[in-house]
Amino acid sequence: MMAMAAPLAAAAQAPANPAPANPAAIAWAADRPLTWADFKGRPQLGDPEAALTSADLLSGAKCTDFVFSATVAPTFNPAASWVRNAKAATPALLRHEQLHFDLTEVYARRLRQKLRDAHLDCQKLQPAFDRLTHAVYNEWAREENRYDGETAHGLNAAKQALWDRQIQQQLADLQAFAQ
Repeated sequence: MMAMAAPLAAAAQAPANPAPANPAAIAWAADRPLTWADFKGRPQLGDPEAALTSADLLSGAKCTDFVFSATVAPTFNPAASWVRNAKAATPALLRHEQLHFDLTEVYARRLRQKLRDAHLDCQKLQPAFDRLTHAVYNEWAREENRYDGETAHGLNAAKQALWDRQIQQQLADLQAFAQ
């Protein structure tokens, strides 16, 4: 299962490198997969899922001498992410949760691509930046829900394998927009 924080869109003159909203956040990196030790939160009473990944896309934009720049940082929030029983949790469940975080990186890359291609006007930066980031954020939310629905939260092994291949292919296709 995936929990997403609200998109963080920076003001027009804010720094292009946003500080993480959570200093303990883990930045997405291809060579740094999640482990159960990263899941430090606790499930809410009545949560039926076995685990939850909380991730965010932190974004910032600025104009310096009428030159636009932006950053997008996918992050994992350990304090809000949890596993019901790490000792009994399967590698397949961890892979399902990792793919939630990988999907966050896919949408970070898509947002970077859209920001590059948008040619935003520095005099009207904030409304355009907000519209663009919110549109990508909404696409990401729909895709996360579709992922959980089609894979039955990772329980449908065939669909899970298909999603795994698709997400890895999207990461490869968008490699030019990796940081």
